[in-house]
Amino acid sequence: MLLKQLTGLFFAGALTFSAAAADISIRIAPPRARVERRTSSPGRNYVWVSGYQRWDGHGYDWSPGRWEQRPRPNARWQSHKWKHQRDGWVLVEGHWR
Repeated sequence: MLLKQLTGLFFAGALTFSAAAADISIRIAPPRARVERRTSSPGRNYVWVSGYQRWDGHGYDWSPGRWEQRPRPNARWQSHKWKHQRDGWVLVEGHWR
């Protein structure tokens, strides 16, 4: 029983560490977001997911916006955003709330 608990704690710690290590800090500030022209919504249950500047390892590349179906009623989309930290810029991924 104790061995199972220690193994569980080890893997939980490893997952926490890998999630924190996944943040990549970019020293170059992202360009401004582009002004996008939305197409007509494909249906009532769709939400516009705005485009954003993503880092491809060499520079920023625009990822265009799109219509996405809500995963559940009343779900809201939290847009991608770049957050300035001490070491540079970190992308906070968009997600459903």
